Amino acid sequence: MSLAREAVELLVQAARAWYFEGNQHGLRDREWMALRFLARANRFSRTPSALAGFIGATRATASQIVKTLESKSFLERKPSHEDKRSVVLHVTTQGEKCLNQHDPINHVLNAVAALGTDECMRLRDSLTKILNHLDATHQRLNASICRDCMFLAERGPVTGKARANAEFMCRLYRAPVSLEETELLCTSFERTRDRPKIEEHLDRARVASQG
Repeated sequence: MSLAREAVELLVQAARAWYFEGNQHGLRDREWMALRFLARANRFSRTPSALAGFIGATRATASQIVKTLESKSFLERKPSHEDKRSVVLHVTTQGEKCLNQHDPINHVLNAVAALGTDECMRLRDSLTKILNHLDATHQRLNASICRDCMFLAERGPVTGKARANAEFMCRLYRAPVSLEETELLCTSFERTRDRPKIEEHLDRARVASQG
């Protein structure tokens, strides 16, 4: 068996944690995927249509999933500040609690965290390269973290007390993006090599919060 095949088969085995028959703790695998995504998505991506695209489902299926999560008080709809005709989906406190306590991927998350920071970073970077290659080969667009997106731009120099609240601009939506939001997922993501040095801002924010 080739090393590459062995690695892929191990990934498939790990995926069994979040792809399963029936339900776990009252939710099916796609419902867990939707709740997990909405808890990590930015405000531009917490819409029924963006959710449908992310989980690879029709809008009708995504709508049914949203209704199921709402019926369990894990999700609520609120009017969008950007477009009053649309809604933004918000994970409730009860939904966040359910994710923290029962999400099927938590066991995998704990196992990866146990690898240590350096090995975890290498795993993340390797998986990112694999996904980038798949995206280029199949011309797909997957959601990814805002900080790596070509549409993200710095609004201006940040100094003094404002460092901890540095803001950026999304050139696609023409809307401000806070430092915290740059860590969230976006379904309009497009990768770029020339991105703002957000890590520096994050470091400053961490130092400021500790001080």
